[in-house]
Amino acid sequence: MKSAVENLEPTRVKLTVEVSYDELKPSLDHAYSHIGEQVNVPGFRKGKVPPRILDQRVGRGAVIEHAVNDSLSGFYSQAVAESDIKPLGQPSINVTEIPAVTGKPGGQLVFEAEVDVRPEITLPALDGLEVTVDDVEVADEDVEERLTALRERFGSLVGVERPIQDGDFVVIDLSAKVGDEEVDSVSGVSYQIGAGNMLDGLDEALIGASADETKTFTAALAGGEHAGEDADVTVTATAVKERDLPAADDEFAQLASEFDTIDELRADLRTQVSNDKAANRAVQARDVLLEKLREATDFPVPAGVVDAEIKRHLEAEGKAEDDPHGEEVREEVTDLLREQLLLDTLAEQLEVGVTQNELLEFLVRNAQQYGMEPNQFIQAAAQTGQIGAFTGEIARNKALAVALRQVSVKDNEGNAVDLSEYIGSDELDAAGPEGAAAAEAAEAGSPESAESPESADSAESADSADEAAAPKKAPAKKAAAKKPAKDDAAEESEAPAKKTAAKKASAKETAAEEQTASEAPAKKATAKKAPAKKAATKAKADDAE
Repeated sequence: MKSAVENLEPTRVKLTVEVSYDELKPSLDHAYSHIGEQVNVPGFRKGKVPPRILDQRVGRGAVIEHAVNDSLSGFYSQAVAESDIKPLGQPSINVTEIPAVTGKPGGQLVFEAEVDVRPEITLPALDGLEVTVDDVEVADEDVEERLTALRERFGSLVGVERPIQDGDFVVIDLSAKVGDEEVDSVSGVSYQIGAGNMLDGLDEALIGASADETKTFTAALAGGEHAGEDADVTVTATAVKERDLPAADDEFAQLASEFDTIDELRADLRTQVSNDKAANRAVQARDVLLEKLREATDFPVPAGVVDAEIKRHLEAEGKAEDDPHGEEVREEVTDLLREQLLLDTLAEQLEVGVTQNELLEFLVRNAQQYGMEPNQFIQAAAQTGQIGAFTGEIARNKALAVALRQVSVKDNEGNAVDLSEYIGSDELDAAGPEGAAAAEAAEAGSPESAESPESADSAESADSADEAAAPKKAPAKKAAAKKPAKDDAAEESEAPAKKTAAKKASAKETAAEEQTASEAPAKKATAKKAPAKKAATKAKADDAE
């Protein structure tokens, strides 16, 4: 088989492939066999009809067409491998020559395949890059903020007879109209002033109002049939409550934690804040490194791949291909695809691979996030062809973790920062699962480990390069061992409600769909379809927790 590559654009090529008759013959033999099993020819058993008889019955052209259709993808894949190009998306194939249909068997198969390809990307030397992260400084305000959050978990809501203030909890009735048409309404919804998870302008309308006082304001609708239109919104607060917090004393420390005094609890909270900030430095280092790689590389993004992703995005939202929203997300989709191509190149350069266990752990975590059984989620991913996309995402995450080990990470004072607890190490990778397990066992037996059982969790996170790319916050002692009583705010926040005018969904929300506090994988442009834009505002108010 012969193949030749012609560059049409920096990110698109034409692959011309010539397949000799002898190379195509196995496919022709299979076509004769397959067709022979489906036709009835008097005097011959099915599957035993000679080729010359089938040529007479169905025509040699039909046999050649069958053989070409069956073998085309295989010859294309072989040509791609031999040409060392990296295709993106599906090719456009045009068959320009087929073997002789009449006369003596012979001739050749010739076809052209146009496809978008990954551009050439030159990455900077990692050992020449320097990443600066924040210092780990714990202020008294940080500790008090953490303590206040803990007190809020044990607080209760009490009704007040005064104008609404920022931070209050209110129960509201709300309706939205476009002209004379009521497009949506909710009733009895609990909402905390300042939460910002409902309509823009709601906080401003309610602050200063009293219970049972009705306010009106205008807000633009982000979804539904009236997306982009201004709606007249009417809201009434039927109840106003504030949270009553327990005193920060020894009694509270004993109630909310394993400690006997408030000073001991504060000291533990200080340690928690310090651990969290240290873990956040790993996240910051990853983000800074990714930004430096973006700045140091300049390459074109395949327009055809961007168009295909925008089409999928619009289809997921039930919109036509020419919907204006497609152009609204084009820049964002382009940036996400650029990042994906950059990280794919980084993963190849660092020779990052994905093990079966890493893929399984990733799938199980995602199944939990979607509230699905792992087996059900894995089967669905396999049926929709998402396994390859997930594998690529894991590889990109690991690539960032491995790259961070090669760059220089320093704090604002110029001191070297060790992130191995969060991004792993080359030594552990080389040791493999058994070596990592031995290291964990050794650490578990050390006096330091006996004092801090959380260290085993840190070793586990370091063992997984996938998690290292999106570092987890360092675990700390449990500050609230006892379960607080469920307060009125929690009860009210669970009240179901209709939706009214959601904030605008975008491709970015799709890419960030899987990013959580414990896992922040690199955004991807093609692995998942964007969710449809919501037609109404999130009405369920979250508790301050």
